[in-house]
Amino acid sequence: MPVAQRRTADPDTGHDPLHVANRLRPVLLRLSRQLRRETHAAGLTGGQASLLAAIHGHPDFGVNALAAHEGMTAASISGHIDRLEAAGLVERVRSDEGDRRRVGLRVTRAGVRALEDVRRRRTAWLARRLERLDAADLARVDAALAALEAVSEVVS
Repeated sequence: MPVAQRRTADPDTGHDPLHVANRLRPVLLRLSRQLRRETHAAGLTGGQASLLAAIHGHPDFGVNALAAHEGMTAASISGHIDRLEAAGLVERVRSDEGDRRRVGLRVTRAGVRALEDVRRRRTAWLARRLERLDAADLARVDAALAALEAVSEVVS
């Protein structure tokens, strides 16, 4: 696979990836920090919300698969799962078929409600900020989303 070369400033616009990155990074950090606050207001940590979303989005995950997905060790994930389970947000479920030693993870109804509350809070906070923009700025933010999604794609 060819190695991507660093793109330099666009000769037509003068946009330089390093310059844009230096401006974008603190904006994303501020947004992330505030969205984390909204998560805490819902009674969860950012890590707990992330794990709940991963388990909810991958119902076939066990501890090892979740650990691999999150880039953590199975021992570390187990501790987090123990706390989520004690809070009634996640349950461990033995497989009904095949290997009965396999234990899957499932988000409980309370966990789904907590996850929905976090998403609702985060979306409401962001929508309130976007409402402050004039129509042209809102359109620019909307137009930038596809490019930002491409930037956020994880490529190994």
